Amino acid sequence: MIRRMPIHISRRFLKVWRRDLIVYQRIWKINLFTPVFEPLLYLLAFGVGLGGLVGKITYQQHDVAYVAYITPALLAVNIMYNAFFENTYASFVRMYYQKTFDAMLATPLSLHEVITGEILWGATKAVIATVIMQAVISVFGLIHYPHGLLIIPLAFLGGLAFGAMGMVCTGLTPTIDVFNLPIFLLITPMFLFGGTFFPIDHLPGWAQKVSLLFPLTHLVEALRQICFGLIQPGILWNLLVLVGVFLVFFPIALAVMHSRLIR
Repeated sequence: MIRRMPIHISRRFLKVWRRDLIVYQRIWKINLFTPVFEPLLYLLAFGVGLGGLVGKITYQQHDVAYVAYITPALLAVNIMYNAFFENTYASFVRMYYQKTFDAMLATPLSLHEVITGEILWGATKAVIATVIMQAVISVFGLIHYPHGLLIIPLAFLGGLAFGAMGMVCTGLTPTIDVFNLPIFLLITPMFLFGGTFFPIDHLPGWAQKVSLLFPLTHLVEALRQICFGLIQPGILWNLLVLVGVFLVFFPIALAVMHSRLIR
């Protein structure tokens, strides 16, 4: 049973974030590989391969190359994966196998501060991976500057949203193997139908409405406007959705983790 508990969070949650940062600094070379080479593989496969078949896509009454069209989606998926997987698999390992959460709870840190620090670290890791990927993609001239500088704070916001969602899954998942279920039911549909590889207006009407419920859809759209330098007032709605996702899932994450760890 999940009980609503008063939320008490002090600046001590930053110590949890700092602990994860120190661990990351020891293994940063391994984490550098994916955000450097993954965009190159996607750009080669979709830009050179599929892009030659698709040609150009119309976006906001502008014809853009397919490789340019999917570039913001690659950044968005990178943000989603890094935050969600950090606060599911990695957080679960720290909680269940390494007993890191138990050790931190033996200090003056509260559970809410531990979980807040974990989600903040998930968002931070999403930002780090995004900065690296953005640097690689920028070499190909696929990001419009100075608008492209807005990608970094947007990556942090997206990381908070997907990190909170991931932490809810961690609180509800009995074993690490069960993470396959939210990935299949939530992450994969967003990856395929969140406006990543084709415009959502090509989907049936009902599917378009469903895709608008995906936070990834709004992250992709916001990133697209920024990358193309075509920012419209509608981007505020995309940002509000991401903020709303975080505000909804963050207290749920605190509640389910409290129910799981505090008995």
